[in-house]
Formats: sequence, structure tokens, C-alpha cells
Amino acid sequence: MAGQPPIPLTAPLEAVISPATAQGLADLGVYTVGQLLRYAPRRYVRRGQVSEERLLPEPGEWITVIGRVIKADMIQMRKRHGQFLKVVVADERQTYDVSFFNARYLQKKLRPGTRVMLAGAVKYYNNKIQLSHPAHVPLPDGDVGFDEVAGPDMLAQALGVDKSLVEGKAGEQFLADLDRSILPIYPASQKVQTWQIWASIRDLLGRIEKVPEALTEKQRGERGLITLDEALWKVHLPDVDSDVERAQDRLKFDEAFAMQLVLAQRRAVGRIESAPSCPHVVGGLEDQLRLRLPFELTAGQQEVSAEIGDDLAGSAPMSRLLQGEVGSGKTLVALLAMLRVVDNGHQCVLLAPTEVLAAQHHRTITTMLGELGRAGELDGVDGATSVALLTGSMRTAAKRRVLLEIVTGNAGLVIGTHALLEDHVDFFDLAMVVVDEQHRFGVEQRDSLRGKAIDGMVPHHLVMTATPIPRTVAMTVFGDLETSILAELPKGRQPITTNVVPLGNERWMERVWQRAAEEIDKGRQVYVVCSRIGDEDTKTGGRSKAKSGTGEEPQTISVLDLYEMLSAGPLGQYRLGLLHGRLPADEKAAVMDDFTSGALDLVVATTVIEVGVDVPNSTMMVIIDADRFGVSQLHQLRGRIGRGQWPGLCLLVSGAAEVSQARERLNAVAASTDGFELARVDLEQRREGDVLGELQSGGTSSLHFLSLLDDAEVISDARELAEEVVGEDLSLADHLGAARLIDDILAPRLEYLDKT
Repeated sequence: MAGQPPIPLTAPLEAVISPATAQGLADLGVYTVGQLLRYAPRRYVRRGQVSEERLLPEPGEWITVIGRVIKADMIQMRKRHGQFLKVVVADERQTYDVSFFNARYLQKKLRPGTRVMLAGAVKYYNNKIQLSHPAHVPLPDGDVGFDEVAGPDMLAQALGVDKSLVEGKAGEQFLADLDRSILPIYPASQKVQTWQIWASIRDLLGRIEKVPEALTEKQRGERGLITLDEALWKVHLPDVDSDVERAQDRLKFDEAFAMQLVLAQRRAVGRIESAPSCPHVVGGLEDQLRLRLPFELTAGQQEVSAEIGDDLAGSAPMSRLLQGEVGSGKTLVALLAMLRVVDNGHQCVLLAPTEVLAAQHHRTITTMLGELGRAGELDGVDGATSVALLTGSMRTAAKRRVLLEIVTGNAGLVIGTHALLEDHVDFFDLAMVVVDEQHRFGVEQRDSLRGKAIDGMVPHHLVMTATPIPRTVAMTVFGDLETSILAELPKGRQPITTNVVPLGNERWMERVWQRAAEEIDKGRQVYVVCSRIGDEDTKTGGRSKAKSGTGEEPQTISVLDLYEMLSAGPLGQYRLGLLHGRLPADEKAAVMDDFTSGALDLVVATTVIEVGVDVPNSTMMVIIDADRFGVSQLHQLRGRIGRGQWPGLCLLVSGAAEVSQARERLNAVAASTDGFELARVDLEQRREGDVLGELQSGGTSSLHFLSLLDDAEVISDARELAEEVVGEDLSLADHLGAARLIDDILAPRLEYLDKT
């Protein structure tokens, strides 16, 4: 390696490490040298220790274990010729049954007492964890070195590195590092193991260019932070525990700083843009709708409407997040705001993620408006507007008719799906965009509507979500938006009882369907929700086994199979409907219309009914394979019931083990109807980087050190510094270290400043 030029942090991994390791890392969202150096260890294991997992892993989950061999025997196979090596490995919490086939040569390497690192997909047999032919590396332990447990060839192959790294003088330091007192364990997969990731990082640390510093010496000193170069070495090659803590503190701040830089840039751009001013128009459609409402707005709705009204009256584009519990009345607040814009002579768009939800919004809004939304019709009032619906599955003639209404301005309110984002959709005078369920749309999709406004103007932007977001998350993910919260539910919303039902208990399942029949007999309606449609290639007796990159996943029940089973069995005497995303649009609309009108007693559906669907007569929901859904999604689904005068019952049917993360999620949903509390549970259980899709154009986030829930002070500090830096240098041309943070942490690079 001597004499070679240093490797830039922007270099693609496939150019500097083994292709197989680079591909495995790409699947984990890591593409460049800079991103790999910021790829955080999941945990650390100290010399002589073994790993420790908090909970039993899920079936199919890919795990890395450090333990000791307590038993190793060659076992004769019963049903075919040959033997396999059965090894029992123990860590501080449990034992693992490990099988190696055609591996007599390993028996000497994996003797009892040997310290070993294993990685593989989890299976269970008799409630014990099984690992079949896992990837493995024997580890040195005390006086036992690598020469005793693995030769250079085996070690190089296991680590996925060139043999030259583990033999001769060039390999002495490398092998010494592998025998360090603190060993990092990285999030890994079937394609790339934790030791391959570590070996690549260790190799690159000695070959990279000088790391550009994003913080000045003064800024670091004020925060007690070490340099970035120090942090990268110490997080991967720590000598003592304090090395890990100091490195994590610096890299945590970097992640917060990178995100807040992007948000500060967005806010700065927003301040110099112009939007149509839309003050309140006395006696306009907004006032007329308020007078026609058969109920009073809640205090929260009135307060939020006033906040939005103040934004709309200004000449800078509104950028506001409206979040609230399921059923808190967000749609009505948004409609009043849109009518104010229409009163000022402009158009509004409501963008929904699915055709079912778009159609539901269209029905709800046209019903609320009545003759106020029937411009040009015999029963339309003077000054009425028109409400148009545009979806991708509409027939050509109908689509042309709607497009004409939009481009001529006849339609003041336009509701639709992704079809609204297409290039051929032109508006007469678009002044406001409302996005429902913000997390369903990428940055590029949302911003494409900005270019459809009249020249020189940017439309006002209102984002709605029924998935409550903790304050620290909102400060990061929606840091460029003002936030309004509707915490108060309208009067009359009924309580919902939620229970977990074990899937394997036939008697319990019989009672589930009996309970559904009882509800229908009272004149109520029922939802049954499944995680998949069921027209996949592999089906097994009504349940499916799906393969993934991490092994075999649990069986699931499909919508199609369950619909057939219920129709032919326990609920066959009732009127059942079937609803899923692959049905033609007119069939989906017909099923929802029939369910809404009461012509159907029960609908078996996928999550197309997750948001926006409002049937007050529905009082019961059965969610099959509930462990396949996230906490917030379950809360959303549950919000479809209890919307009328009767209390709701939600049954979460699951085959998840009692001691598992999946069951923890379900128990949390059953124990609480507080969406903000459940949002915390959701975020605590899943990788926080998933939440940052809002900051990206479809890429994978690299959030490894920062906790959006626990690091509010760090986020706030980074926000202040980002405002200061961006205020001096909007494009970051004179702050290359700061610009590099965005490249390395929020890849692919966000080019918001180039958007029109």
C-alpha cells in the first residue's frame, strides 16, 4: 500500500474494497468511504466477554453472537448418509444450537472453551435458537492466538480480506487490532458480516485522505468535542470505554448538524420566496361553510385555523405541519384553509397517497360543501366552487374532462393522487398544496407541485399527518415547518378496547368470529385486515411462507384466502366484501361505497383502509398477523372504528412469541390509545434512520449515533449553529467540511437549493 495516494472520502466502496463486501454494504445503504467510516458499531464486546441480547430475536432475524463453545460433537444424520457437526455456544443469557454440514475439519477449530463469533439467520426448535451453517470466526482468547484457532488462509477467507493483510509483517498490526480489549460489533446481514465490515474500516483508516473538519477549534472547545479524525479512529478502534463515549459524542453532533444545515437552508430559501397573499374574505365560502356546520369547532380546531390563517395572509409561503390524533378533525381545518385561498381567486390541491383515500376525501369534502361545491350546477349557490378528483386509473375521457377543469380554473379544489404530479397536469392559478400523510411522499414528489404555481410564486404548503410525531423528531424531520397540533378529539368519539389474540389457539379464533357475528347482529359493521393480498406464487393451505434475505419469514394469512374461508365458514351468512390495492379503481370505489352505505356487513381488506376512511357504523376491527405491522400503523388502522355513537373493539391476532419485540409492540398498542406515547414506542423499537425519509430523495439514511428521542439538547444546539453558518454562507461554499457532512451522513446529497 506504501506510495499509493490517499483515498478520498467520496470514493465509491467498490473501487477500494472487495466487490462482495462493497455489494453487501450497498444493500445496507453504505456506498462511499465516508459513509462507511461513519457506520456505527451496534455494540462493543470487552476482552473475555461474550455478547448479550436484550430480547429473543425474531425468526429470520440476522444476528451476530460472541460466545464460547461448550460442546461440539459429530452427529450421524438419520435420514441420509453422512454426519454433521453440532456445536452448542453460550453467551451470558442463552445457548445456541449450531449446525455445520460436511465440516469435520471444523471440529478441531471449535473445541469446547473456544471463543467464537457467529452470524446467521435465527430459527427456533423446541424454543431454542438454531443457527444452521452460520458464518463464523474463531477469536483469540488470552494465551490462545490466531495461529492456534485459524491459519492465514481461513482467517482471510472468513474476514473477506486479502491474505496479505493477515500474514507477514503487514499483518502484525492488523492481527493485533483483532485481539484488542474492546471489539466492535456492527449491524450486518447475510451478505456482509460484522468482521468483514470491521476489517474494511480498519484497512481504510490507514489509507484515507486528511478528514475535512466541519467545526472550528472554538466550536469544538465550546462543546467539549474531539476532532473528527480522532472520533473516526476511536469509534472503531477504542482502547478504553471513554474513547467510545467521546467519539460517539462528536459523531452524534455531526449527524444533528448535518440535518439542521439542510433544514436551515430550506428555511433560508423559504424566507426569500413569495406566495400569493390570502387574507380572510368576509362572507366568502369559508364563512358560509362555518355557518352551515351542524357542530362547533373544537378549541383546538379554532386555534389551528387561526395559525394557518395568519400564515396565508402573509406574502411568504406557508410551511406548516398539521398533526393530530386519528379523528381529530384535520380534514375540516384543511378545507377551511383551502376555501380561504379559493375566496382569494386561487386554486388548491389536496394530495393523497392512495386512490381509496383520495376518493374518500372527495366524498367527504363534497358532502361538507353541499351546494357550495357545485359551481355551474342548478343547485349551486352564487360564488360556489367546483371540486375535481384526478387519479391514475381514471378513464381517458374522464381524465381529459378533469384536466380541462383544472387548467381553466373552473375547479377551485383539486383532489388526487400521484397522478397530479405528472408533467401534463397544468393549473390555472395554484396557490396552496395540502399533503395528506406526508411520510408517503418523497421530497421530489412533493416539490414537483411547486413548479406548477404561477410564475414567480411558490404555493403555500400544509402537511397533514395522523401519525403523531414526538417533539424532538418533528424538530429534526420537519424542522423547516411550523407545527400545529390537534390533540383534542371532537365530542362523541367513542373509546376503543384493544386485545391481543394468540393465533395458534383455535378456541380463541372461533370466539373472534363469533364476536364479529354478534357485532353484525346488532346492526354494526366490521373490518378484517390482512398484511398481504394472496395472489403471490407460493401458497400453503391458506398461509404463505415468504423468503427474505435473512431467512424464512413466519407464515401469513392473505386477504383472498381469509375472504374465502370466512365466506364458506363462520360468517358465510353475512354480506362480505373484499378490498385490496390490486382491484380496479371502480371495484374499490364500489366496495367502499357499499360498506359506507351499509350494504356490506364486513369487509376483508389490506391496509388500503388505513387512513381517511370514515364509516361511523363500523365498531370492530380484526387485524390478522398484527405483528407484521408497525405500532403507528396499528394505531392508524384502529382509528377507523369507534367513530360513531358506539364504542370500538380491536383484536390484534398474532402468532408472535410472548417474549419478543413483536409482542412488545402489540402489548403497547393494546395498553394505550395515546398516539404520541405509541409514537415513542415505535421509534424506540425501530432504527431511527428510517424516520428520516422526510429528509431524503428516496435514499437510505445514515443516522447511527443520534437519538431523536433522547438528544433534544444536541439537536437544539446544532440547529442554532446551523442557522449561524447558513446565515453567513447559504450554499456552504466556504464551509466545505460542513458540506461534506451532508454528503457522508444524508446520502444521496440533498440539492434543495436547485429546486424551483
